[in-house]
Amino acid sequence: MVVYLDNAATSWPKPEAVTLEMAKCIREYGANPGRGGHRMAMRAGEKVYECRENLAKLFSIPDPLQLVFTVNATEAINLALKGILAPGDHVIMTSMEHNAVVRPLKKLASAGVELSIVKAGPRGKVKTTDIKENIQENTKLLVVTHASNVTGTVNDLVPLGRLAQEQGVHFMVDAAQTAGKQPIDVGLMKIDLLAFSGHKGLLGPQGTGGLYIRPGLPLDTLKEGGTGSASESPYQPAFLPDRYESGTLNTPGIAGLNEGIKFILETGVNNIREHENQLTGYMIERLREIKGVRLYGSSDPQGQAGVISITIAGEDCQVVCRELDEKYNIAARGGLHCACLAHGTIGTQDQGTIRFSPGHFNTVHDLDRALQAVEAIAGD
Repeated sequence: MVVYLDNAATSWPKPEAVTLEMAKCIREYGANPGRGGHRMAMRAGEKVYECRENLAKLFSIPDPLQLVFTVNATEAINLALKGILAPGDHVIMTSMEHNAVVRPLKKLASAGVELSIVKAGPRGKVKTTDIKENIQENTKLLVVTHASNVTGTVNDLVPLGRLAQEQGVHFMVDAAQTAGKQPIDVGLMKIDLLAFSGHKGLLGPQGTGGLYIRPGLPLDTLKEGGTGSASESPYQPAFLPDRYESGTLNTPGIAGLNEGIKFILETGVNNIREHENQLTGYMIERLREIKGVRLYGSSDPQGQAGVISITIAGEDCQVVCRELDEKYNIAARGGLHCACLAHGTIGTQDQGTIRFSPGHFNTVHDLDRALQAVEAIAGD
């Protein structure tokens, strides 16, 4: 049986209710939400709104209508960045950002947006003082990953959000690796824009994600089209969420995502985090004992999401992951993980790392199998 340790890419398996509700949606109420007055369309619309409400509970968002559904975190990030920044604006990001942040900002920089990249420490942690030193008069936005998808290092959002607010800068967080697995409170953390993935820690299916937009924050659209509302006008609606949700929503996916969020709310985010911390701590301690293995990141499970990156002396990361899969039936990921700047920060840009990312449904027995495999490969 496969040991799945690639939850940082996509969580697997999902709670049973996720797949059951998706099938039920397609079978019983898979109509177009907001595009008809018949019962199936109304039921689909109710399910979509229920998911907004549960997301609002999870992130302590007062108004569920400030949540916009997207097809993934990348689309949410593009909507936020391209919607808020204009030529002449200055934006700050960290050197641990995913390419979903880096590439849109590089494109915006080529069009006249000024970009500063604050280098994190060798363990992937960004310092608030370094951020503050880069703030300018025209700084409009600070973008920070909550947890690195390479090292798992978790940034403390409270002081970063407070700094941004004090300096009159909008604060955007990429929560792709933490939504559903770490407590997030948009009010406490002073978050103006929160991008998240539905298919990772939120335990939903691929093709789901979203963006929280603080009330009153002006954001241009990424696309325009039919919304099922204000159809008499040729112009895009000004109200949320319709302004940013042109086209038919992924109703079966959102129905499944809703069940994943319900599972998280019932289980408790802190309980999920504690289980992940225990697994992460156990694996880090055991990996330290294996000769030839080098660990990256904080190596502190309390300050690290369930992402563990290693290299093995003399071994190619991609080859190791292929061997883990084909010989040991273990799913991990090798390479640069769509985060070239992060690997440059920790010094692995030439070879990447081998990444293990345990999830809520993993056990210590799963980790023991992976550790035995690493030990065997390192000893060859």
